[in-house]
Amino acid sequence: MPTSRTHVSTALGSRYLQQLCKHWGHKLQVEFTPEMGSIRFDESRVCRLKADEAGLQISVEAGDAERLAHTERVVIEHLKRFAFKEDLGVPVWAAAEAQ
Repeated sequence: MPTSRTHVSTALGSRYLQQLCKHWGHKLQVEFTPEMGSIRFDESRVCRLKADEAGLQISVEAGDAERLAHTERVVIEHLKRFAFKEDLGVPVWAAAEAQ
């Protein structure tokens, strides 16, 4: 299954992780702690988050390349809405091994 990862530098990684998970938790299967989170969009798409003092690591897995690219965009768009006071730059996604 195609998987990609990116890292966003921010001192508020845990805060954004929790906001993303709570936001989607009303409609989707979500599990999270202040340090780690998982958002299952459907059977083939999942986003995993890991926060530490350096920022937020985001991993996205999807059934095909098109759905992967779409999910990457959706996650980053939502993250940037929550982090509107901060310039997170342009995240660079890289192919990764599925978890």
